[in-house]
Amino acid sequence: MKFHITTFGCQMNVHDSEWLARALEARGWEPAGEDEAQVYILNTCSVRDKPEQKVYSELGRVAAHLRRDPAVFAAVGGCVAQQVGRGFFDRFPHVRLVFGSDGIAGAPGALERIAQGRDDRVALLDFVNIYEERERPNERTVAVPETRQAFVNIMQGCDNFCAYCIVPYTRGRQKSRHPDAVVEECRALAASGVREITLLGQNVNSFGLDKGGAGVSFADLLRRVAAIDGLDRLRFTTSHPKDIAPEVIAAFGELPNLCPSLHLPLQSGSDAVLKAMRRRYDRTRYLSIVDALKAARPDIALTTDLIVGFPGETEADFRDTLEMVERVGYESSFSFKYSDRPGVAAVNMEPKVAPEEAGERLARLQSLQNSITRKCLKKLEGVRTDAFIEGLSRMQDDGPTWWKGRDPAGRIVNVPLAEGDGLMGMMIPVSIVEAKKHSLVGEKAGSPW
Repeated sequence: MKFHITTFGCQMNVHDSEWLARALEARGWEPAGEDEAQVYILNTCSVRDKPEQKVYSELGRVAAHLRRDPAVFAAVGGCVAQQVGRGFFDRFPHVRLVFGSDGIAGAPGALERIAQGRDDRVALLDFVNIYEERERPNERTVAVPETRQAFVNIMQGCDNFCAYCIVPYTRGRQKSRHPDAVVEECRALAASGVREITLLGQNVNSFGLDKGGAGVSFADLLRRVAAIDGLDRLRFTTSHPKDIAPEVIAAFGELPNLCPSLHLPLQSGSDAVLKAMRRRYDRTRYLSIVDALKAARPDIALTTDLIVGFPGETEADFRDTLEMVERVGYESSFSFKYSDRPGVAAVNMEPKVAPEEAGERLARLQSLQNSITRKCLKKLEGVRTDAFIEGLSRMQDDGPTWWKGRDPAGRIVNVPLAEGDGLMGMMIPVSIVEAKKHSLVGEKAGSPW
């Protein structure tokens, strides 16, 4: 069977899709383009309205392929699948499988049964109480990522119930993966040649607070993974400020391969809005975390998420957000206008901020962020660092080949090198010679490791 996967949303969805593709390939299935596929899989996101609408549009496009091959069918997974569930069967007859985030472990087998005619339609929508280990197809195919980078899930779901967030309803309650399974997977990846691992979870700082973590804290897990031979870089995402432990903060100064970067979602700089959002920290607490992080690792690069126009947000509240952004000095941020999502508490909160006013605030925030980003990058000119090469850069000219790498903090570094191939996954010593708007330009400073 030939399959095609379309992914919407967060990095966890991207990782889920990559795992599903490997699992299907291990069964003999073949990835294909849109015009050749027999099975179309959509891994969906419902954090904002636009990705959800794209799912319906994509399913309409898939229906057109039925004219080419009546046996073509579709599967819908992820958060929208969890919300809409069997409703997809009524609206789109060619949808034969729906699976939520807890159901993805059974998706390869369900797809195989449907393709063989043993099942007509399958819904995998039940939440489970423990993290169910997925099959490890890479143990059979032993496919080392070309970039030598990998993502490893350490947990599923979330217990925070922030007022604007649909995640606890679509991904379920928090379930930590057994730490031994996490370490075993990371060790196998490093042994296969992976040099950089990112630990993934909806709120990694709360790892181990449920029984699935077997009493191991996130700080303990970080130390166990960081100690794996051959692992040059370790990252993690995403962190909730209310749960970050002093031991995790200290780890940035104690573990050489823990990268000096942290995505720490603020969401708002106003205490009143943070309380309405149910974030369970205030400005003072957040700034104390920032100060401790910078004390532990002075070169740490902080990034964040921000929501403008949350119900009840005043101009004064918004100015508090601008002040916090300047005070922290985020290197970059993801910022969005608030939008109602069905089923969350904020839907019923008033007063709503007019879309025009929210849009104007977003423009001001992004303008400030662009200015701070430029200043942060400018300070790096003349600094020597290491660029982990991810592939060819878009900055090509008639001279040497330009490669795109990332420094330890995750910043993009474009480097001209004589080699035209074979550098992906290599660590190249570079000197930063120029700061661009959102990236850096470097020149080779020595020989690859």
